[in-house]
This record gives sequence, structure tokens and C-alpha cells, in this order.
Amino acid sequence: MKRVKDKVCIVTGGGLGMGREHAKLLAEQGAKVLATDVNESAGNATVEIINAAGGEAVFIRHDVSNEADWEAVIALAIKDFGGVDVLINNAGILLMKPVHETSTAEWDNVQNINTRSIFFGTKYVLPAMQKKGGGSIINISSIYGLVGAPSAAAYEASKGAIRLLTKATAADYAPFGIRVNSIHPGVIKTEMIKDLLLDTGEVPAELMGPTLLGRAAEPREVSWGVLFLASDESSFMTGAELVIDGGYTCM
Repeated sequence: MKRVKDKVCIVTGGGLGMGREHAKLLAEQGAKVLATDVNESAGNATVEIINAAGGEAVFIRHDVSNEADWEAVIALAIKDFGGVDVLINNAGILLMKPVHETSTAEWDNVQNINTRSIFFGTKYVLPAMQKKGGGSIINISSIYGLVGAPSAAAYEASKGAIRLLTKATAADYAPFGIRVNSIHPGVIKTEMIKDLLLDTGEVPAELMGPTLLGRAAEPREVSWGVLFLASDESSFMTGAELVIDGGYTCM
């Protein structure tokens, strides 16, 4: 049984890493996927993979920090698929610097891509979801939206903001049948952490921190959580935090 059959799903940052896996899994489970990314070659590759496997997907270049781009994405979803059922706000960047080494430009860039983008996406998808009588917004935060760690102040501030923006939106739009939840991944094997890996390709112990399972996750291990929140199986969940971190935040 296809768990999201015929649901129209937008996945930002769908070109690589977790975004590509989210898009692939949703398509495998029957969704019509609109993958977006600033990386056109990667985004087109994601769509080619999905369509070659018998799924249905289209790509649009998308700077998530640009308000006009968001209007274009939602317009394309309505034009090609008739509306939007699910928005996965996945796109994001990582900056590893303590506060005193972070420039104002760096701070603003992280907030614009990680947090302002979710404000825009939510703002512009809401009318489309209201027209369909409901929907699911899934915001990808982080364990660092729940707990602190050294040398990532701007990133952690952005991810913490996502957590509470999720709850605020859930409170405002539950009467319209729109559910809004956040996912908080731990250490995941994606391009985002490639510069932090050891020469052997392994994740350093200081990055793994207190992860009880003792390993980094594969992107698809987060995608299963995305699929659950996109599906009707999570119909009584809104304003919630789905933590997928191998036990990092357990103790």
C-alpha cells in the first residue's frame, strides 16, 4: 500500500543528502514530488532518479531565502499538480563558529537560509493547503534546536527558531486542518558534514557526542520520519518534535 498515494509534496533542498532521500522515499510511496534546490544539476538528477524508477517528480530552481522564488514554487505546484498537500522545509546550511568569530553577514546568511525560508514557505503554502482543506508542513530542525553545543551559535539559533516557529504555526492553523511538526535529526551522513569528517571518512567522536547508538545515521533513516508525518498515519500529531538522533539527546 502506498502511504502517501497522490499527495503533492514539495521538498526543498531536494538535490542532495536528506532532501534527495526524502523525495525518493515519498515518490516510492506514491507521492507527486516537486523537488527544489539552488543546485540545478543535483535537483535535476534527483528528479531523473525518481522518474526512471516509475515515480512522478519535477524540479524547479529555488533560492529558499528569496520570497519571489517561493511564490513561483507554489504556483508551479498548483499548475502541475493541482495544489499542495505536504511541504518539507528541508533546505539548510551549517556554520561551525562560536559567536565571537561569526560575522554579521554569516549570521544573517544562516538565518535567511535556515529560518527565514521556513517563514516564507509556510506563508505561501498556507492558502494552497487551506483551499484543499488541510495539509502537513514538516520543518527540519536539528538536535541543535533542542540542546546546545560548542562552535555553532548561528546554526543552533536558527534551528531553535524553527522549533518554536513550528509550534506557533501549528497553533494558528490547526482549525484549518493543517498540521505542522518539526523533525530533529542527530548526526547524519550527508554532504553537510563532509568537511568535519576524519581522513578515513569516519565521523569524529566529538561530533558524535553522546549518541547512544554509537554511529551516524543514513539519510533514509530520517526520511522514514518524514514519510510518517507526511502520511495520514500522523493525523493526530501537530506542534510536535520528532527526534531522530540515535539517543544523542537522551541523557
